[in-house]
Amino acid sequence: MKFRYLLAFVFSLLLSLGAFAQQDTGGLKQDTKDAAHSTAKATKKAGRKIKRGTKKVVNKGANATRKGSEKVEDKTQTPPK
Repeated sequence: MKFRYLLAFVFSLLLSLGAFAQQDTGGLKQDTKDAAHSTAKATKKAGRKIKRGTKKVVNKGANATRKGSEKVEDKTQTPPK
């Protein structure tokens, strides 16, 4: 009877050691690193797009201001006598 319990205990111990050996957190660590790199890459890309969009808006505004000032300048010039 004691031999059965001992055998069952040893068998369960061996199975639990096999399950414990399979737990590897290295994959989780690498997944976290990969996610962080992807987030950084996406942030940089979004920043570049925002910078380009802002630049386009500012340049269009400056161009429109330049055109408007030219129209006003043409209207306010005194004709030569």
